[in-house]
Amino acid sequence: MSLVVVMVTTSYPRFPGDSVGTFMEPIAKSVAARGHRVHIVAPWHPLVRRPRIEHGLHFHFYKYAPLPFLNVFGYAASMRADVALKGAAYAAAPLALARGWWTARTIARRYGASVMHGHWVVPGGVTAAMAAPGLPLVISVHGSDVYVAERIAPVRLAARRAFRRAGSVTACSADLATRAIRLGADPERTMVVPYGVDTGRFAPDRDVRAERRAQLGVSASKLLVAAAGRLVSKKGFEYLIDALARVPDAVLVLAGDGSLREELQQRAASSRVRERVRFLGDRTQDDVAALFSAADVIVAPSIRDDAGNVDGLPNVVMEALASGTPLVTTSAGGIGAVVEDTVTALVVSERDIEGIASALTRIRSDAALATRLGAAARDLVAQKFGWDRTAEQFESAYRAALALHGRHR
Repeated sequence: MSLVVVMVTTSYPRFPGDSVGTFMEPIAKSVAARGHRVHIVAPWHPLVRRPRIEHGLHFHFYKYAPLPFLNVFGYAASMRADVALKGAAYAAAPLALARGWWTARTIARRYGASVMHGHWVVPGGVTAAMAAPGLPLVISVHGSDVYVAERIAPVRLAARRAFRRAGSVTACSADLATRAIRLGADPERTMVVPYGVDTGRFAPDRDVRAERRAQLGVSASKLLVAAAGRLVSKKGFEYLIDALARVPDAVLVLAGDGSLREELQQRAASSRVRERVRFLGDRTQDDVAALFSAADVIVAPSIRDDAGNVDGLPNVVMEALASGTPLVTTSAGGIGAVVEDTVTALVVSERDIEGIASALTRIRSDAALATRLGAAARDLVAQKFGWDRTAEQFESAYRAALALHGRHR
């Protein structure tokens, strides 16, 4: 049965290859590829470069801010270091929520929506619920939304009300699902739907490896360590930088930007590895894929930070696994449910500087282990984490919401 799905979100790649909201595009495209008509409702941003229709997706970007400095709603711009809302976000919220509600309502009515799909319980889930109260509702939580709801009472109340309306709730990890249930999601209607990964973009490539290492000026005799992500506390990059001081022949290339950039640069200087750490800033998905292909090891040192914030399941972990490059990571959030120590990755404790250094040294000295880890990781994602499989699970969520809606009519 073909459905008309209205996806309400505050983040979507603004142009092909954008590093913001990367998982939203394959979610939408994979659902559309299964024969459903998908309408994306998202806030406008100055960098948006999307046609009205692309790959079977219909885009509806709404403008909401009369002043440029208020364009901070969504696209990873509304939070400070991923642990607190920016002041401008509070000012922009009423405008963005009102315009988002109106746009979602208009699109649902105009195109005869079958189901509303809100991404991030607040604001996407709340907006979708209010825009079409008579339609089935699916809410997908992704991490930062749950964290904010856990700590801010008005947000928690809004999330609880939206969860009560939802016919189905999805989370990218079991940890996130448990936290959503504590906030009010119905356990019987909550399911874990891990992110997929683009195994075509993230894949081993000897030619790309040689070309990118030459561009970086990193010889084969050096251990090239790659990492990517927003420069915020929950990513744990400071522990990777400290670990680098214990691996003299290693060069770290870090793709991403964020509020901790200056602090991390100072950390590299104080750890006396400034010459061996390269901050690349934001990079496109193709650039990150090439970097991962060129690396000898990828590190995702995720943690539950001091404020209690943690990723559900970082995209970078799935992309690293697909790359066929050995991965060093932790079991923070949903990572431990995906990787297996010494089988598909080397898993160390959170904030374990010595553990990260030892893992890097182990991969450096054991080529057979590195090859085995990379091959097993690639096989894992190919078998279990394709986006088509993810789309099937979203279809199950839609069917559950439709069935519940039918019973309550």
